[in-house]
Amino acid sequence: MLKCYFLNFIFAKIILSMISVDQLTIEFGGFQLFRDVSFVVNPKDRIGLVGKNGAGKSTLLKVFMGIQPSTKGSVTIPPDISLGYLPQNMVCRDSRTVFDESREAFSEVLKLDEEIKNINSQLSDRTDYESSEYLKLIHKLTDASDRYQILGGGSIEANIEQTLLGLGFKPTDFERQTSEFSGGWRMRIELAKILLQKPKVLLLDEPTNHLDIEAIQWFEDFLKDYPGAVVLISHDRAFLDNITKRTVEISLGKIYDYNAAYSKFEILRKDRREQQMAAYKNQKKIIDETEDFIERFRYKATKAVQVQSRIKQLDKIERIEVDEEDSSAMSIKFPPAPRSGDLVIRAKDLTKNYGDLTVFRDIDLTVTRGEKIAFVGRNGEGKSTLSKIIVGELDYSGEFKIGHNVSVGYFAQNQDELLEENKTVFQTIDDIAVGDVRLKIRDILGAFLFGGEDIDKKVKVLSGGERSRLAMAKLLLKPYNLLILDEPTNHLDLRSKDILKKALKNYEGTLVIVSHDREFLDDLVEKVYEFRDQKIKEHLGGIYEFLRNRKLENLKEIERKEKQSSKSKEKQNSENKQSYIERKEIDKQIRKAESNVAQSETKIENLELEMERISEILSNPEKMNEDPSLFAKYDELKKQLEQEMHSWEELTEVVDELKQQRI
Repeated sequence: MLKCYFLNFIFAKIILSMISVDQLTIEFGGFQLFRDVSFVVNPKDRIGLVGKNGAGKSTLLKVFMGIQPSTKGSVTIPPDISLGYLPQNMVCRDSRTVFDESREAFSEVLKLDEEIKNINSQLSDRTDYESSEYLKLIHKLTDASDRYQILGGGSIEANIEQTLLGLGFKPTDFERQTSEFSGGWRMRIELAKILLQKPKVLLLDEPTNHLDIEAIQWFEDFLKDYPGAVVLISHDRAFLDNITKRTVEISLGKIYDYNAAYSKFEILRKDRREQQMAAYKNQKKIIDETEDFIERFRYKATKAVQVQSRIKQLDKIERIEVDEEDSSAMSIKFPPAPRSGDLVIRAKDLTKNYGDLTVFRDIDLTVTRGEKIAFVGRNGEGKSTLSKIIVGELDYSGEFKIGHNVSVGYFAQNQDELLEENKTVFQTIDDIAVGDVRLKIRDILGAFLFGGEDIDKKVKVLSGGERSRLAMAKLLLKPYNLLILDEPTNHLDLRSKDILKKALKNYEGTLVIVSHDREFLDDLVEKVYEFRDQKIKEHLGGIYEFLRNRKLENLKEIERKEKQSSKSKEKQNSENKQSYIERKEIDKQIRKAESNVAQSETKIENLELEMERISEILSNPEKMNEDPSLFAKYDELKKQLEQEMHSWEELTEVVDELKQQRI
């Protein structure tokens, strides 16, 4: 009985899970990435997949998608479970407009729409209402229509518009070619397509890397209400805490599953390890004492019974193993730089145009020595453009000045892409290092986790996180007193980000940082410059204070617009009073016509049921002789059905005409 209950429990667990991973092992050459990993993804799960760069997070998502084969073990996904996968890097097509490309998400809906039109066309040309072929078409139409409604066929345009606006696109962007957008924006288009498809499970690999703060907050709200399961890889602590309720850590080939968001997981992981270590030490003490007793009295006949008893006790002990801990981490300390003048950056009436496109106009900016400031705002508003002007990479109009004795270190947003792929890690640093720092190249690379044979790897084989670390290492080659960092945390794991943040807090120079990572900016910057509508606005305080104030401003703007809308509606109501009365009368006629259609459909259904009942009797020779008038009744019902079908078509046309008048 117990065995049966256990099997039923296991079967129920398999049925309920959307993805089931069982004893999964993955090997590359002689390296084992996963070892006998097992866990399940349940309906409505919100899982954060975490671990250091290279632990295998992205590989696991690829296994789910069937892109990466496993060495042994299995991943089971029921056939009715659809997956939506957003990889870190993707190839986007550039042959459509943004809106048309987004419509590709509804390929099934669009096919259903064509199918429904085709069936309706066939039905309108047929009069064999009682034939099996006609009934098959009716059933096919019903199934297609039901599926069409489930997939949101009646609101495709509205869903596309809502999603694109939420991800930061403007209405004027909808008809632009996708080729006009940067890689980050094209990634948003792919994300929009995945979200519009509404798969049962979302697999998201670093989805916030190319999103600004506003888009991230919209995305968070979207995912909180998403009806399916979500498995995401992210190095954005705030994003993980706001979305996930379960954390699966990959460390040294093993899986550690916690029923908690990331910040809580960190506490639980620390507590678990402390408890594990305490239990290990207690057990080790008992084992050592037992082994010592056995060794001392092994050859004494008077103690033989006790010795054998202790040996048996020792054999029964289930040894506690302490989980290995991956303690590898970056070690960053920016070298002290010569003191700069009090004025570090000054801009007045600064304007930047790309042809007819104005990025920002007549902006003023002053940065003084030792300030740590953040540039935030929607993508495309000019944050990276101003960063490039500061480091001298772009021309401009207006006044711009770098202060006395200022030396600038720059980390570009695409810094990892600017590295020469055929150089080794060591050559990348060695080619630009000068003076005494050349003697410390191996130490610098070691601080960024490039040790041993890693320094001989070519850049083209490095992961995104490894490239970012290598690009960051270049900033330690000179003593800069002004750092311009444009999205430095993209591709860095959470531990590396924490170390970088600590190093920047201890940095004594001036810092300008472009970032969408709220947790990274928190307690690091004391001033925020918001880029919006071709201008910049200074906000004193940290990032969360800025976001709170921004939210209040948005609420006030909404209230102002609602008041304007209310006044406009009052005016419009006064002007359109007569048209309202007319619409009301049409609505009344529509309701009456729809009632007539419903009554006709009921009659048709009853006639078909009666004909079906008589048809069953006529197919039975014994019953057929009981009532000879059945043939006449069947013919009469057939005529009534044809008349009612004709009547139904006319009534339906009336409804359509009235609705057209209503529009």
